[in-house]
Amino acid sequence: MEISNELWYTRPAENWDQALPVGNGRLGAMVFGGIQHESLQLNEDSIWSGTLRNRNNPSALKNLPEIRQLIREKRISEAEELYKKAFVGTPTQQRHYQPLGDLSIDTDCGGYEDYRRSLSLDRAIAVTEWKSGGVSYRREVFSTAADNVICIEITSDKPNMISCAVGIDGRDDHYDVNRAYDNSTIIFSGNTDSADGIGFCAVISASAPDGAVEAVGNKLYAENCSSLTIVISARTSFYMPDYEKTALNDCRKALRKGFAKMLADHIADYKSLYGRASLILGDNSGHDKPIPTNERLEALRSGKPDNRLAELYWNFSRYLMISGSRPHTLPLNLQGIWNKDMWPAWGCKYTININTEMNYWAAEEQNLSECHLPLFDLIERMRENGRETAGKMYGCGGFMAHHNTDIWGDTAPQDLWLPATLWQTGAAWLCLHIFEHYRFTGDKEFLSDKYDTLKEAAEFFVDFLTENSRGQLVTCPSVSPENTYIADNGEKGSVCEGPTMDTQIVRELFSAVIKSSEILGRDKAFAEKLKAISARLPQNQIGKYGQIMEWAEDYDEAEPGHRHISQLFGLYPADQITCRRTPDLAKAARATIERRLSYGGGHTGWSRAWIINMWARLLDGERVQENIRLLLANSTNSNMLDSHPPFQIDGNFGGGAGITEAILQSHSEEINLLPALPPSWESGEARGLVARGGFEVSLSWRKGCLERAEILSKCGNVCRLFSTVPLRISAERVELIDNVYTFETEKGAVYPIERAK
Repeated sequence: MEISNELWYTRPAENWDQALPVGNGRLGAMVFGGIQHESLQLNEDSIWSGTLRNRNNPSALKNLPEIRQLIREKRISEAEELYKKAFVGTPTQQRHYQPLGDLSIDTDCGGYEDYRRSLSLDRAIAVTEWKSGGVSYRREVFSTAADNVICIEITSDKPNMISCAVGIDGRDDHYDVNRAYDNSTIIFSGNTDSADGIGFCAVISASAPDGAVEAVGNKLYAENCSSLTIVISARTSFYMPDYEKTALNDCRKALRKGFAKMLADHIADYKSLYGRASLILGDNSGHDKPIPTNERLEALRSGKPDNRLAELYWNFSRYLMISGSRPHTLPLNLQGIWNKDMWPAWGCKYTININTEMNYWAAEEQNLSECHLPLFDLIERMRENGRETAGKMYGCGGFMAHHNTDIWGDTAPQDLWLPATLWQTGAAWLCLHIFEHYRFTGDKEFLSDKYDTLKEAAEFFVDFLTENSRGQLVTCPSVSPENTYIADNGEKGSVCEGPTMDTQIVRELFSAVIKSSEILGRDKAFAEKLKAISARLPQNQIGKYGQIMEWAEDYDEAEPGHRHISQLFGLYPADQITCRRTPDLAKAARATIERRLSYGGGHTGWSRAWIINMWARLLDGERVQENIRLLLANSTNSNMLDSHPPFQIDGNFGGGAGITEAILQSHSEEINLLPALPPSWESGEARGLVARGGFEVSLSWRKGCLERAEILSKCGNVCRLFSTVPLRISAERVELIDNVYTFETEKGAVYPIERAK
C-alpha cells in the first residue's frame, strides 16, 4: 500500500495558512504557489530582535521571605501585588523572533489551467504546475541542508517561454540594503531592530542556460529562458562575523553546482532521515479517487472517516521536524522557522511551560534523534544566565529559568501575567530531555557530557524548596502554568506554593540525576541527598471531583476547561501515573481529563495534542481516535499546520507523538505494542519506531491485533515486552512473569515476534 506522502491542492494559496512550508533546519519558506505573482515568505532561524539584556529583578531576593509568608497566610492578593513589583523582569520583555523577508516572482502570464500545487513529504519539495497559452510550466522549491540555500527551479515544455522579475522586500522597513550586487545578484541586508541587533544578509542570484538574466535596481529580470534557477542564501552575525561573505559564497557555490546536483544531494540528505520510519493505516475513507488535502479535511469535518489523513499528519510531523531542527541550528520555537510577523504572537519565543518541550516529544521515538540536538545547545546557552537568575533573584545555587526563553537563553521572568510569569521550573523540564535522549540512545558519552547540566538544574531546587506546614518540601512562590484558582473564601489567585506540576517535575528531575549518577558511577553523595529530599516531596492527591489535584489545596479552577492540564505531567510526558502501577491515580487522571473536556477543554491545537497522548497513556484507543479526529477537524489549517489559533507548530509535533504513543509505548522500563490502538485502525504497519532502551521496532497488525513484529537491539540491553496476548519471541531464553516477556539481546541483532496461535 502506498504511504500518504503528499499534500496537494488545485488552487494557489489565498493566505499564509494555506501556503506550504519548506526548510533545512535554518532557512525556511512558505510557498504560496501563485502564477502571475508568486511569493515565498522567508525566515532564517537566528533573526531575532536585539541582544541579551540583564533583566533579573534586583528586588526579588530581599522580598522572597515576605512573599512566601504572605502565601502561607493565604493573603494572596497582597502576595500578587508584591510579585508584580519585585519579581517581574526589568524590563519585562525578552527578545522576539522576526521574519527575513518576502521573495516575489512576477510574470505577465495571462490565464492558466490544469493547476496543481503540492508538497512532497518524502522528497521535501514544493511543486507548482500549470498550463498557460499552450505551454506547461513547473516550479519546484526546496530548502537544502546539503547546500545551505533555498532553490527554485522554473521550467517549461517549450523553449524560451520563461520571463519574470524576482525581488525581495518586507520587514516593515527594518533593513538597510536592497540593491543589485552584480549583474545577476541581489543583496538584502541590515540589522534587526537596532544597532545592537543581529546583523543579517540575504543573497538572491539566478542563472539560465539560455535567454538573459540581469540585475537592474533591486530586482533580477529573466527574459526568454527555457529554464531558470534561482538561489536564496542567508546568514547572520549570530553564527559568524563574516556573514555577508558567507551568504555570497553559499549562493555562488550552489549556482555553480547546478540544479540537478543540488536536487540529488538534497533528496539524498533528506531521505537519510525521513526514510528511517514509516506508518501505513488501512484506508477507511471510501474515496474512490485521490482528492485534494483541503477537501479531505472538509470531508472529515462533515463526519467522513479518513485513517489515511492521520497517517499523512504523522508523516507531516516528521517532515516538519527534519525541515525545522537540524544539528547546529536553533531549536524549534512557537512557529519553528515559519513566521510572517515582525511582532509575532507571544514573540514566537521558546515557551517552556510546555510548548517547546512538546516540539520534541516525538523526536526520539520517530527515529529523528539528531533533530533533538539543537534543544540541548539552547539549554547550554541558558546555563550561565540561569545561574545568575538563580543567585540574584532567589539566593540559590544551580541554574533555572522561568516560563520563556529566547535565542540568547534569557532566564529572567517574561511578561507580567500573574498566571504564568512567576514559574521557576522551565529549565528543569527542558533538562529532562537530556535524560530522555540517553534513554532512547544509550549514549553514555552524551550523558556524561551533560551530567553537570542536569545536576545544576537539580541544585537550584535543593536550595529553592521550602518546608510547608505539613513538613513537606515544595516550591514557593510559584504557579500552575497559566491557570487561576478560586480559594475557599472566593478570592481568585495564581501565585501559590507547591503546585502539583512543580512537584512532579522536580521528582522527575531528581530521579534523572540519581539514575545518571548510578549509570556513570559518579557523584554518589549528591544522589543520596536527592533521594532524601525526594522522600519529602508531596505525593499526588485526589480531589473532591475524583481528579488529580492541581494545587496543594483542593481549589476549584476559575476556568474548569482550561487548555493546560499541568497536574497530569505525571501521566504524560512522565510516567509517575500509569494504569498498571498506580491504578487509582490513573482513574483520577481520567476524571481530570473528562472534567476539562466537559467544560470545553482541548480547544487549542497543542492542548488537544497533549490530550491525545494522555488518552494513549490511559490505554484508551477510542478516546485517542476521537481526539485525533477533533485535532484534524478543529485545529488544523488546510496546509496541515496546527491552528492554536493563530498557528503554533507544537500541535503538529504533539499530535505526531500521540499517534506514535497509540502504536508503541516504552515508559516504565517496558515496551508495549499497540497499547491504545484506535478501533478504526483495524490493519496497518509501522516501521523504524524507537523505544527507550535503544530498541528499533517494526510491527504489523490485522483486525486490531498484533500480527508480527521485529525488535532491533541497538545497544544490547535487556528487553522487557509487556503483552496481554501470548507471544512467540525468537530469542535464546525468554522469561514470562506477569505478562512481561524478558530476554537478553545482542547489539545489532534482530528479534522476530509473532502472536502465538
